[in-house]
Amino acid sequence: MANSTEKQKRPNYFKGVKAEFKKIIWPDKKTTFKQSVVVVTISVAVGILIAILDYFIQYGVNFLTSL
Repeated sequence: MANSTEKQKRPNYFKGVKAEFKKIIWPDKKTTFKQSVVVVTISVAVGILIAILDYFIQYGVNFLTSL
């Protein structure tokens, strides 16, 4: 009995997924490009910031351990 109940739930689930998927509003090419540029720019900036912090923290730890 549980097996037939599962089979009935699956089509309803996929109908719901299909209905929700139709509600998605995909961005246009221009918006996608702008957002991609922002993501790459912020990622590079954060990477540089982490590298700078890492350098100074490493310098500080090396200084403290050499005392």
